[in-house]
Amino acid sequence: MRTQSLERILLAAAALLLAAGIAVPAFHGSLIAARLLRCIAIGLLAVFAARRRTLTPWIFVAMVAGAELGFDAPHFAVSLRVFSDIFLRLIKTIVAPLIFATLVTGIAGHGDIKGVGRIGIKSLIYFEVVTTLALVVGLIAINLSQAGRGLTLPPPPAAIETTQLAPPATHWQEFLLHVFPENIAKSVAEGQILQVAVFAVFFGIALAGLSPSRRAPVLHLCEGLSEVMFRFTNIVMYFAPIGVGAAMAYTVGHMGLGVLVNLGKLLLTLYGALVAFGLVVLLPAALLFRVPVRRFLSAVAEPATIAFATSTSEAALPRAMECMEALGVPRRIVSFVIPAGYSFNLDGSALYLSAASIFVAQVAGIHLSLGQQIMMLATLMLTSKGVAGVPRAVLVVLFATASTFGLPSEPIFVLLGIDALADMARTTVNVVGNCLASVVVAKWEGEFGSEPISEQVLEGVSD
Repeated sequence: MRTQSLERILLAAAALLLAAGIAVPAFHGSLIAARLLRCIAIGLLAVFAARRRTLTPWIFVAMVAGAELGFDAPHFAVSLRVFSDIFLRLIKTIVAPLIFATLVTGIAGHGDIKGVGRIGIKSLIYFEVVTTLALVVGLIAINLSQAGRGLTLPPPPAAIETTQLAPPATHWQEFLLHVFPENIAKSVAEGQILQVAVFAVFFGIALAGLSPSRRAPVLHLCEGLSEVMFRFTNIVMYFAPIGVGAAMAYTVGHMGLGVLVNLGKLLLTLYGALVAFGLVVLLPAALLFRVPVRRFLSAVAEPATIAFATSTSEAALPRAMECMEALGVPRRIVSFVIPAGYSFNLDGSALYLSAASIFVAQVAGIHLSLGQQIMMLATLMLTSKGVAGVPRAVLVVLFATASTFGLPSEPIFVLLGIDALADMARTTVNVVGNCLASVVVAKWEGEFGSEPISEQVLEGVSD
């Protein structure tokens, strides 16, 4: 009890000092005093994190410290991007072998091919229902807020090369073809997660069809690779606070906090809509399938924090898989559902696309009827799939949607200024939504908590 009371005091004192440090300049107080108050608050947060002895508080402290550094020393903060890039590169080396090893082990290790197909069908049904609801929530939110009304169109920046943002082909045939790898090494090098997962599924099915004597050596190799990659993840996660702090420092230092002034209404609309989506869609889904909500929120806290700070789902994927397995989701379900969600269950991105598309029309002064908005929603259901590995993926889809419906591209360039801040929130919802999907499918299959948890996973989530 004493420990908990002291931790609450530390958090309360840090929050008060941080609020005071933000408020002092607003009342024409000393900037040095305000900076000192904020630094003391960060120090108290660091003491709190040291007492908890887990990574999650340290990641939160790094986010706050990075934001402070980006605000006080933007030029220096921008130079710290290399540390966030190092963290992301280390994470990207984990993703492909981890997905391959866990999927192959899950399929060939159990030998239940019908079970894998059943999991796939249930996952896709859940993905499509939830993603459609995300698009609807975004559509309703932007129509209520009218965030684009009254904004003057700026000329397109000459520095932006529109050829780099050219929309990809959106025909269903080309998307379907893109799902299947032509060269697994190329898929791994390009970070095409869905292609790696498809290759792993076929490899696992082929391995399961061999005799036990021939299957055993390859299966043991994949099981060993899976355990090694989870241990690799645990080691890389010790660098997470530095990488996350550097990412936050770069974001604030590069963009500045004043970016909220011009497009704050759109950001508030997005954040409010994402919260509403969590309350009216994700929470009811969790209650419907009897998901232990408190335990789930505790398990998803760390990968969600990483996703928010880095704006990259890949950075949170290995930890998300570990945390969901530790929660009680069997590895074969985790390794199938979460990677598949990268292309089929981008809830946060789908919601933002819906809101941003109508925002573009509002800025341009173009009135879209309800029927046209529904058609746009149906189009986004297709164009939002399979773009997780594309740089500036959401902006690419926006350009594709704008050209389809005859909307001008200039308002999309306005969104470049706040894309990083919007990406933090939508990526967090993407990660939380995929984690919840894995638990829902496990509950749907009646296999939640049915398998013992690996020692490597337990060691990782307890750090």
